[in-house]
Amino acid sequence: MKEVVILGSTGSIGVQALEIVASHPESFRVVALAAGSGNLELLARQAEKFKVPIIATTGDKARLQSLTSAEVIDGPHSASQLAAIPADVVLNAITGSIGLGPTLSALSSGNRVALANKESLVAGGELVMSFGRDRILPVDSEHSALAQAMRSGKRSEISKLVLTASGGPFRDRKDLSEVTVGEALAHPTWKMGPVVTINSATLVNKGLEVIEAHHLFGIDYKEIEAVIHPQSVIHSMVEFRDGSTIAQASPPDMKGPIAYAISSEERYSNVMRPIDWSKSHTWEFSPIDHDRFPAVELAKRCGELGTAVTAMFNAANEEAVGAFVEGRIAFTRIVEIIEAVVMEQGGGALSPLRDIDDVTAIEHDARVLANELIRS
Repeated sequence: MKEVVILGSTGSIGVQALEIVASHPESFRVVALAAGSGNLELLARQAEKFKVPIIATTGDKARLQSLTSAEVIDGPHSASQLAAIPADVVLNAITGSIGLGPTLSALSSGNRVALANKESLVAGGELVMSFGRDRILPVDSEHSALAQAMRSGKRSEISKLVLTASGGPFRDRKDLSEVTVGEALAHPTWKMGPVVTINSATLVNKGLEVIEAHHLFGIDYKEIEAVIHPQSVIHSMVEFRDGSTIAQASPPDMKGPIAYAISSEERYSNVMRPIDWSKSHTWEFSPIDHDRFPAVELAKRCGELGTAVTAMFNAANEEAVGAFVEGRIAFTRIVEIIEAVVMEQGGGALSPLRDIDDVTAIEHDARVLANELIRS
């Protein structure tokens, strides 16, 4: 039986992970849960249902303690405290760069990390990967697919990684200048949190995934590509030097990659439905229009400059997305602000990251500049 810590348990990934645990009680035991203070009732119900001994939140400890018999800790570093609890795997499903601290805490304590927090690698890839690639289990469907497909050959035989993107709600829309928040949050395929959904609409999410793939698999940015695949059935592909391409396919359902990660790459029955081969299928692929969606190429350029620059990319994006959701900037300004920040500060941020304090300082400067641009 695998002991699991789940960080971000009330979000989409965390909820689905607990559904997997509930359907395979003989395989998993949840030893700790952490979540923000936005849905304390759900966190308490989760703790009671799975008999979790300790839980953490970012605030309102007294109220949460009144709702559960579990031990409660709170504060800005409470998730990092739980990540250090000895466990077979820590699922980090926290959204945003605040997830970097818990990732480093888990790895420093000897735990393996099922990583759904892509910002850990975008903002602190050098720090995270210093613990070794075998300690990270990717949860993103694209990176899970790459990890599975890469088993078909040797690392030396790989010529290219191909990430697929649904294209978001605007893949066929020519003019993006009048996009509303409601339209950007209406993803045609996946049900995700608001930040990830907006990132998918701008294709910033795919840019972040390119950076993540570079760190996870040690593949040069020139050998990582992204293509539009509206059906989201092929989750990613690996091209080998003999011209063969190996793809991983399944209906768009995050339970597959979540289960594959928290089980340490074992396959369990009845995790998700398979493809129905009794029906006709049409799977389309097309190149990204980089004029309308410049985020992927911008992410590659930042990645080639170093992790410090990708940390700025991520921080500027978080600020710009927040401003868009609040109605303070137009949709097209999101990537414009990111580019302006990294071009303004990137030249002075090329030193290797020494610790999380370096990341925090770099992100702070990027956020300040991003907000200056937002106000202007």
